[in-house]
Amino acid sequence: MTPHQMQFLLLDLALIVMVTRAVGGLFRWLGQPPVLGEITAGILLGPTLFGTGFTQAVFPPYARPLLGALANLGVALFLLGEGIEFDRGLLRGRALVVPVLAVTSVAVPFMVGTGTGFWLFADHETVSRPGFILFMGVAMSITAFPVLARILADRGLNRDRLGAVALSAAALTDVIAWSVFAVVMTVVAREGQQPGRIMLIPVYGMVMLCAVRPLLRRLDSSDRLRSGNAALTIVLTGMLLSALATEWIGLHFLFGAFLFGAVLPRDGALTLRTAWTPGMRRISSTLLLPVYFLLAGLNVDLSSLGTRGFLELAGILCAAVAGKAGTAFVVARLHGMDRREAAVLAALMNTRGLTELIVLTMGVQIGVLDSRLYSVMVVMSLVTTAMAGPVLALLPAAGDQPAWPTPTPLSTATSRPRSTAGSTKFWEIFPRAWCGRNRLTSIVKAIRTAERQR
Repeated sequence: MTPHQMQFLLLDLALIVMVTRAVGGLFRWLGQPPVLGEITAGILLGPTLFGTGFTQAVFPPYARPLLGALANLGVALFLLGEGIEFDRGLLRGRALVVPVLAVTSVAVPFMVGTGTGFWLFADHETVSRPGFILFMGVAMSITAFPVLARILADRGLNRDRLGAVALSAAALTDVIAWSVFAVVMTVVAREGQQPGRIMLIPVYGMVMLCAVRPLLRRLDSSDRLRSGNAALTIVLTGMLLSALATEWIGLHFLFGAFLFGAVLPRDGALTLRTAWTPGMRRISSTLLLPVYFLLAGLNVDLSSLGTRGFLELAGILCAAVAGKAGTAFVVARLHGMDRREAAVLAALMNTRGLTELIVLTMGVQIGVLDSRLYSVMVVMSLVTTAMAGPVLALLPAAGDQPAWPTPTPLSTATSRPRSTAGSTKFWEIFPRAWCGRNRLTSIVKAIRTAERQR
């Protein structure tokens, strides 16, 4: 690397941190996940607004591979943390609605997505027709468990009944969707991949569960890990070797990073789990992950879509919302939730965000997505994730609900008089709502409060 290339790399990193922080903060101010702002920052700096000349001048081609390596390391560390913190207890659910919602929220969107794949296949370049169709099914069935967990935690809804159902179902949905995506990866042959290696996937899984996990449990109880950085060294080395194994087999290296985090001991001294400190997570989320998001946005070029591309975007958006949100709404209604609760749960399950972006980037890397369809799918992911914020204003405050809904007598529901005394007008609530932390959510709540008190 020449001094000029190093200078540009450092300049680009500084620019990425500042821009993504600023735009992410703006989105947080609007009550949206900061990850949406970081991806949008990449789109704004990309060829959509300024053309390829500006983008290549700011992020020259020789710097892209270096930034890409840092981005891949960042998302691998992120998934390692998600595997460490993943609560398998969520998969047990709290009622029958959780497994039913999870399975149907994958199965129905997967069928809708494969149908969309048949429609789009003739107009897009891909290395494998079966792989393309199956990939579209997976892309439609994703629910972003990390983003959903952050949205609920930011609003104090992670222990609320609907929040708990959505979080539990999203966890199980992620497990199912990533398992299906692993099958898609076996269908698509990548350059340099030996077909026989893919048969080693069950062997890898058995080694991780039957050999690596007991070894880690034995190491976790060792007194030698309590001093220095021995525990962190084991965690990072194990993550890299696990990622190497899945990449060599033919799966993506991100599978290995997540699975190694998931097999770390969850009882005993917990020395290995606590080695992944909040400081390490902050470094990853502040420096490395924004590089991943911004590079993903730079690859989006909406200026080249044309009429056909925007028609595809409209069709994909309708299919994505109908398949995921529609299914969740119907399942919630069949399990006794009212329309408001079902609508909120549907919006939560329709969140795609970070997980969808990772899957789409992997789709480009293995050759099943071209740049035009990638741009369309990224916009779909942004829109469906952004929908959750305003709809969450319909959710009652945490703690106001019983553990499960209790029937309300019809006479009580219909005979309650409406009080007009002390009714509040919207223009009296709006200033307080605007000063709230989540602007969009507060404004929608203000509108609904004013309507109820008329």
